[in-house]
Amino acid sequence: MQVQPYLFFNGRAEEAFAFYGRVLGAEVVDLMRFKDSPDPPPPGMIPPGSENKVMHATLRIGGSTVMASDGNCGGTSSFQGFSLSLDFPDEQAARKAFDGLADGGTVQMPIGKTFFSPCFGMVMDRFGMGWMVIVMPQGGAQ
Repeated sequence: MQVQPYLFFNGRAEEAFAFYGRVLGAEVVDLMRFKDSPDPPPPGMIPPGSENKVMHATLRIGGSTVMASDGNCGGTSSFQGFSLSLDFPDEQAARKAFDGLADGGTVQMPIGKTFFSPCFGMVMDRFGMGWMVIVMPQGGAQ
């Protein structure tokens, strides 16, 4: 069994994909638009003019898969109660990703040394997605 995050960007999915591509090297593996669905969406599911929005996409971020959609395109994203964690091999890579995610976002915990990591920080990106950036200590387990 696997657990894979599925994120809803309420009309901003392609903007998020481009941002994550630039900041994290994320790659869109698969993308389907609402207009490409073999079955039309139920009446009222998506606002008129949203035919080109993302119905479903799969992204690769490092060795992980994240699925995403524009959802029903009806508002702002609200990711509450969880964060995605990024594990980096060194501080330079961790700080670069952290700074990129913080651009237009909100730093929740500045990146720096903690008792459990030589480099850890928490940030909410411009899409409202929470990220924890960490370098595991030498010999440490995830």
